[in-house]
Amino acid sequence: MERWDRVGRCAGYGAALALSPYLLIKVSWVVGSLLGLAPIGNGFNLAGWVLLNTVTIGMAVIGIILALALVRPWGMRIPGWLVTFCAWTGSGFLVSILPYAVLTTVLDAARGGAANSRGDDSAMPGWEGALIQFSFIGMGLGLALALPAYLRRRWPEAFTARVGDATRATVPWPAGIAAVVGLAWLYWAVGGTLGVAHPAERDTKGYLLTGVGALWALAGAAALWTLARQRRSRVPHHLLQALGWLGSGSLFAWSSWKLPLTLFVALARPTDVTLPENLAVAAVLHLAAIAAGLGMLRSLVGSHPRTPAGTDPTPLRTHEPG
Repeated sequence: MERWDRVGRCAGYGAALALSPYLLIKVSWVVGSLLGLAPIGNGFNLAGWVLLNTVTIGMAVIGIILALALVRPWGMRIPGWLVTFCAWTGSGFLVSILPYAVLTTVLDAARGGAANSRGDDSAMPGWEGALIQFSFIGMGLGLALALPAYLRRRWPEAFTARVGDATRATVPWPAGIAAVVGLAWLYWAVGGTLGVAHPAERDTKGYLLTGVGALWALAGAAALWTLARQRRSRVPHHLLQALGWLGSGSLFAWSSWKLPLTLFVALARPTDVTLPENLAVAAVLHLAAIAAGLGMLRSLVGSHPRTPAGTDPTPLRTHEPG
């Protein structure tokens, strides 16, 4: 077993282990709230709080199964589309947010340990917040290392190709949409107010989060555009694939999470929730981001080199571990 594969396997097990505290905390919140032993989050009734945390429990379970699938032999037998979609969405959520986690940690440390400050709207103890952050960062780092190793074992041709090797051009329309969305978010991240209904609601972390999302959208769009040009490039094919993968996953995952919240605020008008952006503008951008992310994924899958007609693809199974 080569060194990169060993690193990937260790990272997969580490990701599953890192996400376990988050799962246990969420289970304790649901059980505790049902038994009246734990507080309900501000702005929620019991049913809403249980539903929200049950959904996140399901996401955590899927994340742990995914991390194990990337390193266990049975993971190579799962349908490729299912592993691809789950890994794409998970990395879009967690790997893309790693720069934000690092920057906010530095900011909190500079403010004298403000990371333990939970605000007035949360009863979460500091140790729980620290464990949740550890789970997210650990899962993100684990995916960042385990996923390429898995993909390299299962589809090695994607890592040996060079830009321009593909036999057909991919239509780069998703790259254009992603670039527009990324530029709009970048405009907001640098302080632009057009399309912002409540500027006073923005804070430093909000600017950072929007900026990180914008940069991933632009990086993914640039990578897809380069792949679609079908010309030789000095940039390695696998690096462009990775940037396109993370950029498209970030667009899809985060906007799929934020769009329902935006629609809920627009329709229910809760008194304790105010989003900075104009809700209609935000909803349109999230819809565009979801469409761009899916279109980019389709184009990225199409950019993999095709097995020549008449060639038996089964030898790839020799890369299956165990």
